[in-house]
Amino acid sequence: MARKIIWTLEAADDLESIATYISRDSHFYSKSFVREIINASLSLKEFPERGRIVPEFSNSAVHELFIKEYRLIYKIEESRIVILGIIHGKRNLRLYPKKTDKKKRRRYF
Repeated sequence: MARKIIWTLEAADDLESIATYISRDSHFYSKSFVREIINASLSLKEFPERGRIVPEFSNSAVHELFIKEYRLIYKIEESRIVILGIIHGKRNLRLYPKKTDKKKRRRYF
């Protein structure tokens, strides 16, 4: 069963920040990388288990995909996949803000 993909506002902000940062050097590469992240998130509709469980958390529903040097963090729910954030692989995930209030979710795709 294909699930809906839901992005938190924080994850959408992460994507925008990454695009802005990369575009300082190359607008082309920035757009290309954003497309790569979005395509990876869309692939989770059919194959949500393809990412590994995030080792920093004890919640087996929270997974991650590596996209170049970034980690796409997401939660598998019964009828949807919630994209929680996108962080650089060298960043300490335990220090990442945990603002996943359900009221702040928005449908992106």
